[in-house]
Amino acid sequence: MYTLFGFKGTGSAAVELALELAGLPYRQVDAASWEPGSALDELQQCNPLRQIPTLQLPDGSVLSESAAILLHLGLSHPSARLLPDNEAQRAQAIRGLVFIATNCYAAIGVIDYPERWCVNADEAIKEQIRQGARERLHRYWEIFADTYPPNPFLNGDQPGALDLLAAVVSKWSGARAHLAEARPAFLELIKRIEAHPKVAPVWRRHWSN
Repeated sequence: MYTLFGFKGTGSAAVELALELAGLPYRQVDAASWEPGSALDELQQCNPLRQIPTLQLPDGSVLSESAAILLHLGLSHPSARLLPDNEAQRAQAIRGLVFIATNCYAAIGVIDYPERWCVNADEAIKEQIRQGARERLHRYWEIFADTYPPNPFLNGDQPGALDLLAAVVSKWSGARAHLAEARPAFLELIKRIEAHPKVAPVWRRHWSN
């Protein structure tokens, strides 16, 4: 059985969805640095950075980083079709997962914690950093939307790993409001992903509105 360390409304939702779509048994452990009483000690034993999601595999080994976890699940369980069957399409899905992790996810980290990127920054400087990072984030989503047209989903006829990560990460830092104006067709795709019968129950557990 897999063990998923995560928390409601976080990036662990993408991994939880992937486990559900693949029909894999797993144990959920609530762990978040901001949540008193959660299983931080257990998480730290698996991942010293205390990142969520962290996934402990059935053999006891540990994976962190959302894109790496989704890639592993997709490659280890091809029948789940978390990644496209076609080799060329699969390569582009891998590219997309890494794009979101290294660009969109990274920009959100700067927006949330600008003090990590500028020593002794006052609030005005931190706000400038946030604004610049938010503009970059929105541009990254424009590029992503232009690069990955749905057919009808990013994964093909059913949502896959790339759909799940795009839906989850686009929830944060004003991306949805920007996409409504800049790339409305892409926002409609995101809404289709969330409403898919295999996705919607988990989605409601993380975001009830």
